[in-house]
Order: sequence, then C-alpha cells, then structure tokens
Amino acid sequence: MDRETELTRQRYNRTSLLYDWMDRMIKPDLRAKVLRQAYGRVLEVGVGTGKNLAYYSPRCSEVVGIDLSPGMLAKARRRVNEAKVPVTLYEMDAQHLEFFDASFDTVVATCVFCSIPDPIKGLNEIRRVCKPGGAVILLEHVRSDNPLLGKLMDILDPLIVRAMGPHINRRTVENVRAAGLRIRSVEEQKIKILKLITAEP
Repeated sequence: MDRETELTRQRYNRTSLLYDWMDRMIKPDLRAKVLRQAYGRVLEVGVGTGKNLAYYSPRCSEVVGIDLSPGMLAKARRRVNEAKVPVTLYEMDAQHLEFFDASFDTVVATCVFCSIPDPIKGLNEIRRVCKPGGAVILLEHVRSDNPLLGKLMDILDPLIVRAMGPHINRRTVENVRAAGLRIRSVEEQKIKILKLITAEP
C-alpha cells in the first residue's frame, strides 16, 4: 500500500466515529433513488458505515461491500441486518479490487471518488469488474463549475483533506470518461456540486 493510500485509511479510521454526521448531505429520498437502480450482483465501493445497505431492493441478489477503513467496516457490520438482501463485507483498496473481471452486474459508489488517492485507477478497476452492459452508479460531490467557488475549493482542498479526508475539488465526470467508462447520464442535484452519474463499461 502506498503512503497516500495508508494516510487515507488512517484519516477515515479517525473520522469513522463522526462520518454519519458528515454524510448528511445525502438525504434518505436521494439515497433511495440512487440505490433502487442497482440490480443483480452488486459491488458497493466505499461502503463506509453501511448507510446504503437498507436501501437495496430485492432486485439485488447479493451486495458485496468493500472499504479501505477497518473503522468504517466495523460500523457497517452493525447495519448488515438492516439489508433486505445478502451482504458480504471486505476490507479492500478500490485501486486494487480482488475480484475477477466482469464479476458484478452493478457497481455503486456514493461520495467515494473524492477520497481515493488515484481516482482514475479506481474507476478503471470498476470498469474491469463490471459486466459488459452492466450499470455503474456514482453519486459524487465534485468541484463547482462556478469559477469563483471552484477556485475557493481548490484553495481549501489541502486543508480539508488533512482534516477530514475527502478532496472537495475532484472533476469526477471527467475522470469517469478518462477511465473509459461510457456515461449514460449526469444529473445535478439541488446542491450543484453533487452529481448522480450513471455509466457502463
């Protein structure tokens, strides 16, 4: 594990106690809207404290959740019983997924690619493990398109990363394209820095 990835693990172990409070940006109705699109065998990258688990529908045969942080996974395990489908959790780096090619029908991530040290490497891994014609569903906060706010996010980013973990100025739509995923749709939420991106390998 490289130094930046280990630092990311340490940051999220530290913030795992407060993460549910930090994650309030995703309202329950939006979480439900995102996750009802999942089907078949699902990989959730960055399962965090497991707040998504209760929202997967019986259209999903299984949910496999991974996270880099043992602290996050400890909290997620307490929520496994809330799920309506079988759930398996693993400690794993999204940049090095330990799954065969084309293993999943759906790959989901919510506010994850702001934290992965090499987001394009992680997105390439998602493309590899998702079946051809499968669904990649990403709900991500991104750098603002507003020139002034975007610049402010650039300035504040190093401080936010050291204090809390996430990068606030990632250009995730562009990164998805750079990783070779085909974008189906990009839907801006009320907070314009939060985007629902659907794509396929």
